[in-house]
Amino acid sequence: MMSDSDTFHINTPLLESLELSKRAGTTVFLKMDNGQPSGSFKIRGIGHLCQKIAGPGSKGVVCSSCGNAGMATAYAAKKLHIPATIIVPASTPELMIQKLKDLGATVKVMGKVWDEANTEALQVARTEGLTFVPPFDHPLLWEGHASMIREIKASLPCKPGAVVVAVGGGGLLCGVVEGLKEVGWNDVPIIAMETQGANCLNAAINAGKPVTLADITSEAKCLGAKTVCMQAFEYTKEGNIISEVVTDLEALQSVELFLDDERVLVEMACGAALAAVYSGVIQRLQDQGRLPRQLGPLVVVVCGGSGINLSQLEHLQNKLRI
Repeated sequence: MMSDSDTFHINTPLLESLELSKRAGTTVFLKMDNGQPSGSFKIRGIGHLCQKIAGPGSKGVVCSSCGNAGMATAYAAKKLHIPATIIVPASTPELMIQKLKDLGATVKVMGKVWDEANTEALQVARTEGLTFVPPFDHPLLWEGHASMIREIKASLPCKPGAVVVAVGGGGLLCGVVEGLKEVGWNDVPIIAMETQGANCLNAAINAGKPVTLADITSEAKCLGAKTVCMQAFEYTKEGNIISEVVTDLEALQSVELFLDDERVLVEMACGAALAAVYSGVIQRLQDQGRLPRQLGPLVVVVCGGSGINLSQLEHLQNKLRI
């Protein structure tokens, strides 16, 4: 395993939040991965994978992304001095496309949703001889994301009562599960948060097998994989993953409240995780007996995201509050 000192990601702050603690009724710590150099947690896994498989002889890397995996790939490629091609779906905000170009990436817009962009990325990898970087479904990604839990273990005075993560394709979830196992926190519950219309994990759990959503109808486009990765689904069978789904409006309200409480602006995908506190999911799970009434510190992974600014926030507000 690569030592954490050789990586492209940074050890991000673990901050106690007085406002969220007050709402949750227990101490809430925020793992601020919005502060990563690529803007989100994705650089942990993608940086690790690129360092392992895209050596000096590589013609370059190609990644399909709604934005954040692309940002991490472009950042890693720049550090490795190799070209990056990022295939994004048409739903990707223009501000994200511009940020990818600013990092030196070649950007191609293909398809309506991520799955269609991914088909194109696989084709480009074959025809142009580029190294394919999967955005969430690869053991090296999960190994990289697990570094987050090692950092939390080093900072937190005791075992957490639960860890809250947003789920898109399931890469972060897999990394968190692996990290918890690595540090001996196997029994810590994980609250896996999704938005309606991008809830591929919840749909798989309900069906008893991975299913493909007909379409991504959520505005949290960075949660927009139509099928969850198999490993994430397999981990749900181990019993300590609690799958919850919130509305787009609840995710948006969480983004707004977090901006007021912590002076930090995050994407709606991250808002889905924050909604575990802001929409009362934690209290409801306690009422249902699925989480203990006396809950240890709650760790919320603030996964970040580069596809948000004031104008994009106003666009979402107008769209979701008509």
